Formats: sequence, C-alpha cells, structure tokens
Amino acid sequence: MPMLLNASDYRSRARQFLPRGLFEYIDRGSEDETALARLRGSLDAITLLPAVLTGRDRCDLDTVLFGRRIAAPLIVAPTALAGLVSHDGETKLARAASRIGIPVCISTQSVTSIEAIRRGAPDALLWFQLYVWRDRALTARLLERASACGCDNLLVTVDTPVSPNREYNERNGFGIPFKPRLRSMIDVALHPGWLFGVLAHYLMGEGVPTYGHYPEAFRTAITRADIAEAVRIEPHLSWDDMRWLREIWPGKLTIKGVLAVDDAERAAGIGADGIVVSVHGGRNLDCLPPPADCIPAIVAAVKGRLTILADSGVRRGTDVLKYLALGAEAVLLGRLPLWGLAAGGEQGAEAVLRMVLREMETGMAFLGAHCVPALRNGRTSEQPN
Repeated sequence: MPMLLNASDYRSRARQFLPRGLFEYIDRGSEDETALARLRGSLDAITLLPAVLTGRDRCDLDTVLFGRRIAAPLIVAPTALAGLVSHDGETKLARAASRIGIPVCISTQSVTSIEAIRRGAPDALLWFQLYVWRDRALTARLLERASACGCDNLLVTVDTPVSPNREYNERNGFGIPFKPRLRSMIDVALHPGWLFGVLAHYLMGEGVPTYGHYPEAFRTAITRADIAEAVRIEPHLSWDDMRWLREIWPGKLTIKGVLAVDDAERAAGIGADGIVVSVHGGRNLDCLPPPADCIPAIVAAVKGRLTILADSGVRRGTDVLKYLALGAEAVLLGRLPLWGLAAGGEQGAEAVLRMVLREMETGMAFLGAHCVPALRNGRTSEQPN
C-alpha cells in the first residue's frame, strides 16, 4: 500500500471501505466531542528537545515491559467488535502484532473468541481486556479461558460504568442490538467491499456475528434485542472487585482508565502491576482532562511501583514519543490498527504498525535518543496548560 503514507491516509481509506455507522463508532467521540479536540491539542502542544552530536548511528526501540522484552514500547489496544472491521479481524490484528514483536490485547467484546485467536495466531503475545460481568462466576470462568490461552496480562477497563452518550450512534442505528434503518441499509449497500468481504463472509460461515466470549447460553446475534443480565457490564465496580481480581488472576493485572493520582496510588496499594492512563480515546465523558496532563503527576507519585501505560489520540510515532517522554513506559494504539485493518486487512494492520515504528525511529534520530529510556531525561520543553 505505497500510497498510504500516514494516519490520515489510512483513515480516509477506512472511511471509504466501512459503512458510516461502523466508521463513526470507531472514529468519533462523545457528546460535543470537545474531549477529542482537547486530546489532539494536548499532544500538539508538547515539543521535545533534541540532543545533537551524540555520535549514534541507530536507535533501539527494544523495551522490557512487565518483565518481558518486546520489540517496541507499543501495544495493540483492545477494541470491541474489531472483527466487524475485517473478517476474523481480531486474529488478523494478533498475527500482525506478532510479526512486529509487540503484544495485542483482546477485548471481552471481540467477535472472535480468545481460543480461536490463539489457534489462528499461535505465536502472538496475547493480553486480555476485561469488562467485569454482573455474574462474577461467569467472569471468573472467562478469566480461566484467557489464562489457559496464554494471556499473561489482564487489562481491566474501569472507566465505563454506563454507556457513553454517543448521539451519532443513535442517528446511525449503530449499537447493540443493531437497528436496521433504510438509511443504514442503503449505506451498507453503498459499501460492497465491506458487505461481501466482511458481513457476507460471516453469514455464509459462522452466521450473524456475536460477542465471541459470551457463554453459549447467553450468546446472541448482535441484531438481537437483549443481552442477558448475567453478562451485562457491572456498573458498580469498586476497589474490592480489583482485590478479588488480584486474588484469582495468576498473571499481571493492569487497571485501564486511571487519570487521578489518588486512584493510581490505590491501584499500587491493592497489588496491581500497572495502569493505563487513558480517556478511552475521547469516546466516553467529554469533559475529562487529556492523559498528557495527568501522566507526570502520576509518575511522580507512584515512583516505580506501577508500570505506567498511556493511550488516546495517537496519530503519529512522535505522539508515542511524547507520551514516553512524559513518563509512560509504553503506549496502546487503538484506532490506527483498525484503520489499517479496514484499508488492507492483515497486511494493512501490519503496515500501519510499521509506519508508526518508522516515525518513531525518525523522531528518535532527530532527538539524538538512542533508546527509549533516553527519551525520559527532560525532553519535553512545553506541556499543555
């Protein structure tokens, strides 16, 4: 895909391929979408100071994360319904990440089950993202499945107690259940590549897509009206739930959606291994501060007791470098791999990840940073107010 040179190119190609409802579900924010603008503005406001005449001829992106060496400080973020972007999309993302040498985090709300993803991507470094279900026994069994498939890091999403106010989803008829309307049916018909390459592929094979991790007794097509009470997302999570997960989960435990210093310190106190400083890509509450405003204080407060990850708003490899310079140890990419997946399937997802790596390497060369830790030595010269 030589003519797709940056994130905007991949986004434009994805917009051409995907029906409007699905594209906007991935692309847009919530309410007035000021969080999206604030998120982008926060990253644009950060500049990085270079060190010149370093005598280095290459940079090394290798990173040790949670005790494991990976090829770069990147993770493919968990995204619900990625299997609707491309047929078997979650497995394609896992294989693309595996070839890059970075982890991929599988969502509780993926179309493909963790077992099928493991079979399709046997060498992938899999993490698992959890939405805690109201039935804790079913939640525990889901975690047993994830652990049995070799997932060694559990990301618990804690920043979505209720459904966000995404008015465009209602207008587009996009949600669970899907609400077919004349407008959306025409839109799907106008995207034959997706209609025949994704939806028809499912209909002729597995049938109407479902949430692949839901127990068989509660698994329903995404066009059906109700999700059983037992597998609804728990809206009343507490720190006691995090302690419970720490007790039953054998691997690393990472809490996703932390912005406040107090919450970061409590995460360390209950034995969590890491946190993700995140605003859910600007897709939840519209008045939240961007992660770039929160990371330095959190890093200073936890003083190495937690692994600090970041996500939200990344469009360039230099955005990754900015989060790293603020103190994050790795960065999750959400929308970008999906744009690659829509633009070119598995090859497109891999191409996007390699594009980000090239941008990171170019940026580090200009900054005179030969390794990732070198980015954290007073590189930021300006931060958002």
